[in-house]
Amino acid sequence: MTGMKQGAGENPFAEDADSDDDPNMDADVDSESPDPESEQSTETEREPMRIPYKYRRDGVQEGRNRVPLFLQPETKTAERETLRDLEDHFGDSVSLTDLREALVLVGLEHADEVEAQLEEWGYGMTFE
Repeated sequence: MTGMKQGAGENPFAEDADSDDDPNMDADVDSESPDPESEQSTETEREPMRIPYKYRRDGVQEGRNRVPLFLQPETKTAERETLRDLEDHFGDSVSLTDLREALVLVGLEHADEVEAQLEEWGYGMTFE
């Protein structure tokens, strides 16, 4: 048993069959069809959705190498205060590991400020 019931009413596809005979139909279809070039540019502009690192990992250490970090007491205090401020901002807990890596990444983008901090600690001093 296949197909539609015979004689149950009008053929729902009858309008389509009639429109095939309309000579203006092709012109209407052509004017509404999308431009293939604009369709391609839309596809190339879309970027694949990227899941943020926080949500695609199984644990905070996934994809990271362990690096020992020793901090001066005032640095540790500043780090703790920054962590609390960020947790208030996001309304969520922030991993200390994530904060530290973010600090390193931002520091790498601001090498001139890092250089100034190292100079303040005595790097570049000469004693002649």
